[in-house]
Amino acid sequence: MKLLRYGSIGKEKPGALDAQGNIRDLSSVLPDITPEWLTPKQLAVLSAIDLTLMPVVDAGVRMGTPTAGIRQFVAIGLNYRKHAEEAGLGMPEEPVVFNKAITCITGPNDGIQLPNGSLATDWEVELAFVMGATTHQVSEDDALNYVAGYCLANDVSERDWQINHGPTWFKGKSFPTFGPLGPWLLTADEVPDPQNIQLSLSVNGVEKQNSNTVDMIFSVKQIIAYLSQIMILLPGDVVITGTPSGVALGMKTPEYLKKGDVVTLSASGLGSQTQLVR
Repeated sequence: MKLLRYGSIGKEKPGALDAQGNIRDLSSVLPDITPEWLTPKQLAVLSAIDLTLMPVVDAGVRMGTPTAGIRQFVAIGLNYRKHAEEAGLGMPEEPVVFNKAITCITGPNDGIQLPNGSLATDWEVELAFVMGATTHQVSEDDALNYVAGYCLANDVSERDWQINHGPTWFKGKSFPTFGPLGPWLLTADEVPDPQNIQLSLSVNGVEKQNSNTVDMIFSVKQIIAYLSQIMILLPGDVVITGTPSGVALGMKTPEYLKKGDVVTLSASGLGSQTQLVR
């Protein structure tokens, strides 16, 4: 099932994408797509809905984040082999973990706001997963059972703040608009293998990134098992899993984002995003 939220900022309604690509309004069934609706029991209720009986939403409506009430936004760095190579860093022996502020989260097409004095704002197409249950000290074999679904993400990064203002990556990752998510959450039952998802990103129509999650150093199940040893993941928490090669930082002469650029992302089964840089 492809769950989504649509409407103006702060007034989003719950919806789902039907087999024909139409947005169907689910507001008569649930108030919003919040963490309590991402549990296996509640997702089973939603999957039983006959979408053909739900109202069709006009095409072109703004898409919000696919879930509301996100409490933790966790990220994994240097998690693609070729990206670690282009960054000039060795393969990490354990997942590189950092946080992004939940205040950076935006809808998939809301645009990217350059920070004041930005010197090096970069793009990063990523696979995100959303937790569907409280997760603590789980095994790799059981880890995927705790995932509600998957979505597309752009881990927008200001490299000057990330690299030159102390060792905490959080600083370069948390500016407003630096966390586009969506357009929908593809429930885990429709993702047989999260390690076989194609990701791509272009800037002004020029392809910059094109890879597959098979190149990840640490798989989704390994990430979940690892994180669950050091923290408690909650329903609705979002984890982004690293970016492939092709970021501006990896260029011999980096071409960072500037006002007027258009960034387009896509992932197999997860839809697409388009962001105007302002």
